[in-house]
Amino acid sequence: MEIKQTAVAGSLESSDIMITVSPATDGITIDLESSVEKQFGHRIRQVIEETLDHLKVNNIAVQAIDKGALDCTIQARLIAAVHRAAQVEEYNWKEIDSWKL
Repeated sequence: MEIKQTAVAGSLESSDIMITVSPATDGITIDLESSVEKQFGHRIRQVIEETLDHLKVNNIAVQAIDKGALDCTIQARLIAAVHRAAQVEEYNWKEIDSWKL
């Protein structure tokens, strides 16, 4: 999937995550700011990387500001931001539902 513009999903509320994605030309970069980064930073990055792999996104800059979001919330926010950035208007929810993270 090609990222065409910058897009945002999520909020800075407790138990949520705000994800901003932008086009990039040098692979995947993840800038993570989290109140629980010491405990869960590795897992948050892993969820982001696996979700991008499922979406077949290769060149993207991801900025994530986490406030204690669960894996399913991280995945949902990232999917929404990527689809907005790629200007996708139709979703294959059955495919997304079958992903195992």
